[in-house]
Amino acid sequence: MLVDKPLNWTSFDVVKKLKNALNLKKVGHAGTLDPLATGLLILCTGKKTKEIEKFQNLPKEYTGTLVIGQTTPSYDLETEPSPAVDITHINQEKLITTAARFTGEVWQTPPLFSAIKVKGKRAYTHARRGDTIKLASRKVQIDKFDILEVDFPAVKFRVVCAKGTYIRSLANDFGRELGVGAYLSELRRMRIGPYRVEEARSMEALTTRNDQE
Repeated sequence: MLVDKPLNWTSFDVVKKLKNALNLKKVGHAGTLDPLATGLLILCTGKKTKEIEKFQNLPKEYTGTLVIGQTTPSYDLETEPSPAVDITHINQEKLITTAARFTGEVWQTPPLFSAIKVKGKRAYTHARRGDTIKLASRKVQIDKFDILEVDFPAVKFRVVCAKGTYIRSLANDFGRELGVGAYLSELRRMRIGPYRVEEARSMEALTTRNDQE
């Protein structure tokens, strides 16, 4: 099933809701989306759950918005932005040349506010409690990082990347490279391999009586 995940839903919320609404015995998703992200979520049911990894390994395409000149601890709007700094020396050309440095194989550290397990608990659990933890950096593959539109401090972008890439970390690293900071204010997953969000159905459509019949 191709689902257009709503804002403020976790991927697990979607799985749980559809499992109950459609009376599914076995269902799982093929790649987490953060609660503050929207867009394509692939769900597999029954025997297809054995193929989840195949879908997870497909390339993904995202569009979104960065806010430059500020940072947040979670790298998105889950936490409060820092005071804004001067960005008047930043122009579109600098944004484009900086984005180009983040294509190919890139070392990336996952956000502290992530679902990675540390000492048996999710990293975000530690982060929300104020625990001091350190996550290991890893290589990720970013095929495209395009600057689409600039309306300072907002910068709209498109990213095509491989499994394991954190767009929030990309936003934070991009801001650090600019020297002014940045955080992710909006994110939408447009594509997973050949599957596009335009083909997905809303939660409302999937849980109506007509779709269950």
